[in-house]
Amino acid sequence: MTLFDHLPPQERPALLSFCGCTATEEEANIVVFGAPYDSSSSFRPGSRFAPAEMRRDSWGLESWSPQLKRDLEEQKVHDAGDLELPFGSTEEALRLVRQSCTAISQAGKIPVMIGGEHTLSLAAVAALLASYPDLHLLHFDAHTDLREDYLGVRNSHASVIRRIYELLGDKRIHSLGIRSGLAEEFAFAEEKLDFHPFDLSGIGEAVKNIGRAPVYISLDLDVLDPSVLPGTGTAEPGGVSCQELLAAVYQLEDLDIVGCDIMELAPLLDPAGASTAVAVKLLRELMLLL
Repeated sequence: MTLFDHLPPQERPALLSFCGCTATEEEANIVVFGAPYDSSSSFRPGSRFAPAEMRRDSWGLESWSPQLKRDLEEQKVHDAGDLELPFGSTEEALRLVRQSCTAISQAGKIPVMIGGEHTLSLAAVAALLASYPDLHLLHFDAHTDLREDYLGVRNSHASVIRRIYELLGDKRIHSLGIRSGLAEEFAFAEEKLDFHPFDLSGIGEAVKNIGRAPVYISLDLDVLDPSVLPGTGTAEPGGVSCQELLAAVYQLEDLDIVGCDIMELAPLLDPAGASTAVAVKLLRELMLLL
């Protein structure tokens, strides 16, 4: 029993949730949760604040998408809030994210993670791989993230795609927008991945290569040009526009998407709030495709 049980639901104090995510846990088909963690950030931290800022900013956005002609309020999305992740222990954070994604997936629902650093995508992919052995990863990013380790640390946002490759194997990772990395990372990507660097022109080929296989979508927001999204920890010039990224997202509708994330927004690095506004709209459109 709570202090407000005597009030009808519409009159009880509301917890801040992502705009339009009004379904209960039981009735939802999609469960969104925050993963506020950035302990391994190699340059500018701050992505731990993204889930809270995106929820707050989402109330300036309509739940209705005129492009997709769908509404989040009709999509049966539940906002489960933020995980409590222990700052300083990447392994424990990974365990908790994996545990949460497993529970959501086993309940027959689609997990959507708001990060947080990109390292945590490893845990989500590992969780879904247990249910979908033929899982693929569709990866939007500025960086290869294929280092064997970063300063001796294997679980880092600089090596997350290398760890996921060790789970999925050849040609089941489809990377787009990559424009930064070591020479050996690019060589590895060209040999082992379905690799479409520099822009998003390869999205049609990537979708064709995925076919009807289950796919997890990981969107590192630094795929966008810093002129569009400066609020990220490792901004990389030469990226795509918001319109280009949205156009690519709209081509994903026929995929069998079993989970997704949107990572690496560091909202306090963009005091104007433009980065958060962009991230919020991208998340709305992505969830409306599920």
